[in-house]
Amino acid sequence: MSAPATTITAVTPDGPEVAVTPAKRRRLRFVANPKAATGLIVLAFFCLIAIIGPWIAPYDPSARSSDLIQAPSGKHWFGTTHLGQDIFSQVLVGTRGVMFVGLLAGLVATALSILIGVSAGFLGGAADDGLSALSNVFLVIPALPLIIIVASTIPSAGDLMVALVIGLTSWAWGARVLRAQTLSLRRRDYVEAARATGESTWRLITFEIMPNLTAIIASGFVGTVIFAVMSEITLAFIGISTISEWNWGTILFWAQSQQALAQGAWWWFVPAGLAIAVLGTALSLVNFGIDEFVSPRLRSSGHTRLTTKDGRSVRMRVGFTPVLGATSEPVTPVVPRREEEVA
Repeated sequence: MSAPATTITAVTPDGPEVAVTPAKRRRLRFVANPKAATGLIVLAFFCLIAIIGPWIAPYDPSARSSDLIQAPSGKHWFGTTHLGQDIFSQVLVGTRGVMFVGLLAGLVATALSILIGVSAGFLGGAADDGLSALSNVFLVIPALPLIIIVASTIPSAGDLMVALVIGLTSWAWGARVLRAQTLSLRRRDYVEAARATGESTWRLITFEIMPNLTAIIASGFVGTVIFAVMSEITLAFIGISTISEWNWGTILFWAQSQQALAQGAWWWFVPAGLAIAVLGTALSLVNFGIDEFVSPRLRSSGHTRLTTKDGRSVRMRVGFTPVLGATSEPVTPVVPRREEEVA
């Protein structure tokens, strides 16, 4: 039984009262976090490039030309390869495959972790035992070796197959975390009150349990996306996945196979490497923002100050407990009594 949103009225200096809803403030608090805002902006930029990248690419990424291993210039912003292929076009076109695999794998793994983890924690009994055993089985399945086996067995395995394999093998850890949190929520007073009013099981899970798991679900989704992106790039870099479809790992594969570093062609691998680093940093910033949004201790770290009696200011920090100076009041020592005196 969700509590109704309260409204706080405040009188402005100019006259009329302004209504402020705490729930709205809490929603905006996440976007106002500098880490989360920066990560979301960068992530939105990569999503936009993934959509329009093939349309705005100046050249066909596979087209050859006579400009062999040319440094960045006005004609080729990121330089060219040993076949005269435009690297800037390859980076733009390759963004779609990386983002597609990462987001799809994250969605599949998150959906399975919610379905199995929350159901196991809320239902309990035999359902909990069975779903927990299933989670334990998938926990020991190595995702990357399985992807390598599937990609080498099925030559036509594209981004869709890789994303599905990653998603189907990466949900177990998130399910375990959601199960543990659901076990602590299912006996709360508001859940018992909703159950007493005759609410069905699916409504209890959807409207009473799930809103309190939003941050954990979002954090698990971001973690899965990071793992899926790194797995996709790794497979392309070691030559397991098809190299006919461009992504950042494919660019690094050709740069390594043609010894770009030995030839001094730094522009061949630096743009793709920077794109990987920036995307990983953006996802990590979003994850940090989620942690600070959920934890008040992290959110207020470094911003809370204590003032001692003598006027000194002590700054609160995570992991450190401020030790205030001793007072000037005399302390009477306690002398232990001997057994003879007690007798």
